[in-house]
Amino acid sequence: MRVDSHMHTILCGHAIGSPIEYAKAAAKQGIDVMTITCHIPMEWQAFGQQGIRMRRDQLDQYRALVKDTRKRAKEFGVEVLCGIEAEVYPDEAHMAPMDEILAEYEWDFVLGSLHAQCFSYITWLRAHKVNDDFMRIDSYFRHLKDGAQSGRYDSMSHPDVIRTYGVVNEFNPAEHEEVIRGFLQAVVDEDICMEVNTSGLTKGAFEVHPDPLILDWASELGVKLTIGSDSHRPSSVGQFFDTVQPMLRAKGFKDLHYFRGRERIRIDMPQWD
Repeated sequence: MRVDSHMHTILCGHAIGSPIEYAKAAAKQGIDVMTITCHIPMEWQAFGQQGIRMRRDQLDQYRALVKDTRKRAKEFGVEVLCGIEAEVYPDEAHMAPMDEILAEYEWDFVLGSLHAQCFSYITWLRAHKVNDDFMRIDSYFRHLKDGAQSGRYDSMSHPDVIRTYGVVNEFNPAEHEEVIRGFLQAVVDEDICMEVNTSGLTKGAFEVHPDPLILDWASELGVKLTIGSDSHRPSSVGQFFDTVQPMLRAKGFKDLHYFRGRERIRIDMPQWD
């Protein structure tokens, strides 16, 4: 069985193609289950609105779109699930509207993402005088740990995305082992998952999220994994799974997980020809 638990729709403003095209691309790759996870609406403008995420008044449209895709994709053997990519942010005052959305709707899967490149997080760093790269990276992983402990999320997504988009000049995980291990241990202790996000191979350092060294520590600690392509176009569905999943197996990971109705489901690590 093969799964892809992270992809987007045109409602986010920076994806192309219809969800049924993503489902057809999944079928061609032998992916049995795909989860659509568009960015959750956020009320504070600093999180970015137009071109980054759907509006709150588009949530019903989003869910109807996924529901229709689920029905149509059954014809060619792909199960389509409805998830959401929620935000991680250190100031709880800005999280209440998001929490209302998480509580109001039934979701199959909730990702937790700290988009360090968003003006919201850059604003927080500046306000708290977190000025150099070392401090920024440590703060980022401490906030990911807080997110893991919040009870909001099923899996923590692209967990070293701070290395991308120019937020820091250099990212060497070995220099931050203590704080990164603290985050990983929180994932284990809270019995949630960490995402392996293959879109990292398309930009920045051209390496999977998280870095292979972080994956070594995650394997050692017994972290459970989800996997997602973070597709913003149909051609990206399942991207690099054929190379990343054998790498994960070599690091000692024997299984993957996906979620239906917020319930975790284990599958064997897929074999790729």
